[in-house]
Amino acid sequence: MTSAISAMLGSMLPSMFCTGRYLRHLGYQVTYVRNFTDVDDKIISRAKELGEDPISLSRRYCEEFNRDMVYLHCLPPSAEPRVSDHMPQILDMIKQIIENGYAYIVDGDVYFSVEKFPDYGRLSGRKLEDNRAGERVAVDSRKKHPADFALWKTAKEGEPFWDSPWGPGRPGWHIECSAMSAAYLGYSFDIHGGGMDLVFPHHENEIAQSCAVCNHSNISYWIHNGFVTVDSEKMSKSLGNFFTIRQVIDLYHPLALRLFLLGTHYQSPINYADVLLESASDRIFYIYQVPQYPTSLQMEEACLSSLSLPSSQPTPHRHMNTLHDCESALSQRDVVTLKDTIPPDTVNIINNFYNVFVTSMSDDLHTPVVLAALSDPLKTINDLLHTRKGKKQELRIESLAAFGKILGNVLSTLGLMPESYSEILQQLRDKALKRAKLTEDQVLQKIDERTAARKNKEYERSDIIRKDLAAVGIALMDSPDGTTWRPAVPLAIQEQQVSIT
Repeated sequence: MTSAISAMLGSMLPSMFCTGRYLRHLGYQVTYVRNFTDVDDKIISRAKELGEDPISLSRRYCEEFNRDMVYLHCLPPSAEPRVSDHMPQILDMIKQIIENGYAYIVDGDVYFSVEKFPDYGRLSGRKLEDNRAGERVAVDSRKKHPADFALWKTAKEGEPFWDSPWGPGRPGWHIECSAMSAAYLGYSFDIHGGGMDLVFPHHENEIAQSCAVCNHSNISYWIHNGFVTVDSEKMSKSLGNFFTIRQVIDLYHPLALRLFLLGTHYQSPINYADVLLESASDRIFYIYQVPQYPTSLQMEEACLSSLSLPSSQPTPHRHMNTLHDCESALSQRDVVTLKDTIPPDTVNIINNFYNVFVTSMSDDLHTPVVLAALSDPLKTINDLLHTRKGKKQELRIESLAAFGKILGNVLSTLGLMPESYSEILQQLRDKALKRAKLTEDQVLQKIDERTAARKNKEYERSDIIRKDLAAVGIALMDSPDGTTWRPAVPLAIQEQQVSIT
């Protein structure tokens, strides 16, 4: 991964958001390595523009990237190697490739000879004769074959360099990843991820390099994510149609962005649009608003340990106070009064939901199916909390606690569990106010004006106030206790949703 200040949204891998989490949920021990390419042509060029040292610039960019990952609830890697810290491993690998007869030296440059590796193209399905000079690989008349790629590049004036047996220079892009993955995972490991654009030549070249050193080298599964597009065009800096994560989360909560990204299968293109971000923000507010469960650790332990239900690996207790209206319902019950059984209907809904979760996630991480399946348990929770029939249901509190457990497990695995429901609901309100260009005091003033208008039977005035607020994404909710507000999809965007549907 090349370092870039505040990661571009299009470079995100939705698959990396929950692959490690789900494997841990299944009981696997996961070693997750995320490497940084902190030495390459783009970084060197940018450093010259800014008058900075390339390595210092890269480190700053890497720190910014890691901040973005924290915002998005991405788990930290087990190791995070950088090229500049692993030059000995890179040089050793290049030496071994040369000794094994897969590379040659030309004027201080070292090239991999693709004709020496008969399996070249096995990942991408491309034949060697299909590779044309200048297409994804630089034209160089000194190369034996147009598809040969650089393992080591001779130093150029003003660029960072390291000493090597072939003279001062720096590594090629592809060798860096092979050397660092071998250093931390060995030559055979389970999963390798990246964007669709890396299948060829980058990952193809990684395979060739690693096999040239160790003929038993193997990757069990390759995971390649689709591109983020804007108006059906790939998001890219060259087209000028890109957004950084920092720009997006200035207006939308990071977990709304995460939900948006998980709403499309990782292999498919994700079309960035305000209407979809608004929908994701509205959906995640609903998820957190509907079911918040136990407020105390004792309540959690009593409710959850007594229920024999599908569960994940142990999770920190701060991830178990699941979702807001239920919080007060459960907190009003004494722990000792809870029974150790739940109604058959509740068991069926929970088991069906969990089966969909496991089946879909195990089938190539189909997160959209899991997100859609949340509807049934959330609707049931809503019924238990707010309908006359639901409030009278036998073992109602036990059912709420059971739903809390399963939803907590699933949302934690998807990386969608906040530390505090009250805090994130307020944060979502704050983001909505910022998009609406209003303050909460201004909204409350409008509510007071509307209340006065209704009291004076000025219903037209009342409707205008409601519609004006709805137009900018502020929905008013009337109840016997008064009027409150919540974030909503702005009316104009709702109309876009209808036209899209």
